Amino acid sequence: MSFTPHFIRQCQALVGMDNVIADPARLRVYECDALSAYRQLPELVVLPETTEQVQAILQLCAAQQVPVVARGAGTGLAGGAMPVSGGIVLGLSKMQQILALDPLNRTATLQPGVRNLAISEAARAYGLYYAPDPSSQIACSIGGNIAENAGGVHCLKYGLTVHNVLQIKLVTMDGTLLTLGGSGLDSPGYDLLALAIGSEGLLGVVVEISVRLLPLQPVTQVLLAAFSSIEQAGAAVAAIIADGLLPAGLELMDNAAIRATEAFVNAGYPLEAAAIVLCELDGLAEQVSADMQRLQALLQAHQASEIRIASDASQRQRFWAGRKSAFPAVGRIASDYYCMDGTIPRKHLASVLQQISAMADRFQLQVVNVFHAGDGNLHPLILYDGSQAGDFAKAEALGAEILELCVAVGGTITGEHGVGIEKLGQMCVQFQAAELQQFLRLKRAFDPQGLLNPGKAIPTPHRCAELGRMHVHHGQLPHPQLERF
Repeated sequence: MSFTPHFIRQCQALVGMDNVIADPARLRVYECDALSAYRQLPELVVLPETTEQVQAILQLCAAQQVPVVARGAGTGLAGGAMPVSGGIVLGLSKMQQILALDPLNRTATLQPGVRNLAISEAARAYGLYYAPDPSSQIACSIGGNIAENAGGVHCLKYGLTVHNVLQIKLVTMDGTLLTLGGSGLDSPGYDLLALAIGSEGLLGVVVEISVRLLPLQPVTQVLLAAFSSIEQAGAAVAAIIADGLLPAGLELMDNAAIRATEAFVNAGYPLEAAAIVLCELDGLAEQVSADMQRLQALLQAHQASEIRIASDASQRQRFWAGRKSAFPAVGRIASDYYCMDGTIPRKHLASVLQQISAMADRFQLQVVNVFHAGDGNLHPLILYDGSQAGDFAKAEALGAEILELCVAVGGTITGEHGVGIEKLGQMCVQFQAAELQQFLRLKRAFDPQGLLNPGKAIPTPHRCAELGRMHVHHGQLPHPQLERF
């Protein structure tokens, strides 16, 4: 549909003329998120600046049956913010105020457009920081982090977004403002806060967030260990956790990632290594020193060919700068890449990495491995050439097999990127029909008209049946009344 001049004027009256975009050239910016292989030009973008404006826009869209896709900084990697036909994009980038920072209670209250890194920058003056640190933290927004339950290199010890958020304010499709969570360790009733975090914009629009801040640790040390095979590195990671060590961060990169990153940022990585493990320990000096000795002994027992400990803060930052720059670094060596996101039990790391390598050979595509090894969150980057007919389809098929392998070994199809439009087929593998139907009932409880981010995250039984993933009883799908969601 094309929006009528009257509808556009109504939006302008609610948020101001400058905050409504209808020009095709300016709309192009919003046609995709970081998963750029999937694109849909939006028909209208609305940029509210206050909670009241969000409420008013949602009420207007609900009254006229207009779908709404909430969008943060556009750094998502699963197509979750891709526009939908006949809908508007509700961009939250102008809601970027830090509303309060309370060093005594170690909390910060923020609008959804605040950048992840900006929280720690503001809190540093008080000796505090915000723990979740996705690789895109310089650009991604806290609202988007809420939508996808973002993690980062330090989520092994300090948790995902869901473990670091105390309270949110959420506007439902009818304009109702809900407060979920609270300032205490627990709150009465169902844990709707946890339900909303990671819900990918299907239940409501987050307009305010209160996060937990942590004190900066007295001592931090980073170790780099090189291995002659990626399987050895995977086995070493599993051994570290099994021994009872809990690093702040534990990351793994294969040789292709090492070489691409070193050429990009000169992090000081050993180019000849088949794989490296980066491990960060933090805490009191005595504990870090003792843990570092245990860690080195473990790595040597698992055939590490080289072990380096960062000599100072500058080298520590270079080690991490390489890991956080891995995705753009790989972008310099390939026409295109397809970034996957699955999670497996750590004990299967070595085996799964071997199987991914065999799959890549079968598809005749290169895979670069960069991932949060400590919690088993894999990020295989599948290299392809988008200008070659059929190359992206091959990359998609390989990615699907990798995700289904994750499920087969007891893992999940996403660790932090969400489902979006990318993994709908694999949701049919991860969950049974009854579970998907329950997800759809939850969606309907918050959004009866199905207008918030439709077609994302939760496949309908009909979609799964089309893919041959769900059993159909006597030619009928169970609960057909849920299909429109």
